[in-house]
Amino acid sequence: MIVLGVNIDHVATLRNARGGRNPDPLLAADIVFTSGAGQIVCHLREDRRHILDQDLRNLLSWGKLPVNLEMALTPEMQDIAITNRPQLITLVPERRLERTTEGGLSLDHDLAGKIRDFHQLTSEKKIPLSLFLDPDIEMVKKGCDLGVEQIELHTGPYANAFLKKPDALELERLLECSLYIASRGIRLAMGHGLDTENLLPLLSIPNLAEVNIGHSIIARSVFIGLSSAISEIQEKLSR
Repeated sequence: MIVLGVNIDHVATLRNARGGRNPDPLLAADIVFTSGAGQIVCHLREDRRHILDQDLRNLLSWGKLPVNLEMALTPEMQDIAITNRPQLITLVPERRLERTTEGGLSLDHDLAGKIRDFHQLTSEKKIPLSLFLDPDIEMVKKGCDLGVEQIELHTGPYANAFLKKPDALELERLLECSLYIASRGIRLAMGHGLDTENLLPLLSIPNLAEVNIGHSIIARSVFIGLSSAISEIQEKLSR
């Protein structure tokens, strides 16, 4: 079965809007666990608009589910990741003024070199490294050449197109990249903008191992509760 990673960033966003302790991301993580999901996802941003450093430490001490730490490749975040040792690290681009992650990494020569250096550190600590990439076959080839353990394809363009109508072109791009990633023996994940409707066409893609969903689950949970919102996604995955 495909692993569901639940991003709990926006639980922390709601808490931070008021200050104080509620809602507690750790309590959300416990509901994610009891609802049968397989992973906690969180993005520790430079501006700390979502989870905070202590949230990450709390989640790792809690230990009931693996933690996928999304982060930019900055010296500060590298130190935090290596010190805290999450079960998975996903490198994402980060821009101060963006509302959410707007695209995949651009693997120019400079960034590729930094990723190689960081991958050496994560390998020594036995932490798998994932790259968040747009479904662009040339960029995916560059990512695979870096020898990382996982590539997560950015499904944002696909999800945005799906709002108008199911988009065969965006689905085709995801499929092409997925098949190439599988041919290189690299674990395949997908995420960004996914919900109960646009998720279904992706489930026919071979070798899809993981989907990471946050905003649609948290938004749905406002009306039906977090456990029920997760169960709706799990029901789709079980097909």
